[in-house]
Amino acid sequence: EERLVESGGGLVQAGGSLRLSCTASGFALDAWAIGWFRQAPGKGREGVGCISTDRRTYYGESVKGRFAVSRDNAKRTVYLEMNNLQPEDAGVYYCGRDYSDYGCPHLASVSFHLWGQGAQVAVSS
Repeated sequence: EERLVESGGGLVQAGGSLRLSCTASGFALDAWAIGWFRQAPGKGREGVGCISTDRRTYYGESVKGRFAVSRDNAKRTVYLEMNNLQPEDAGVYYCGRDYSDYGCPHLASVSFHLWGQGAQVAVSS
């Protein structure tokens, strides 16, 4: 069974940092671009960042300079390093697998068809 599992969420004070992990099973991670999206209560899913198979990275405007996506194919894991977290960064963070060449550079969730269960991130002010 193909799966993505997020981990590393939690509660952090404003200005703090967290690292989320997205671990793949049932398929070859190195063949796929992986993206991170988040969803706050009452809002739509927002693209946060994505890493292509050749390690090019793309970021949403609201997180540029604060968040970084990396991958370790040997560990079957993609990471989202989040620094200087703010209350508006809170939400459920999902990783997804990109099925097209369009999804990653445009952070288009419609192109991602395999999702993890999500990791909750809370930021106290």
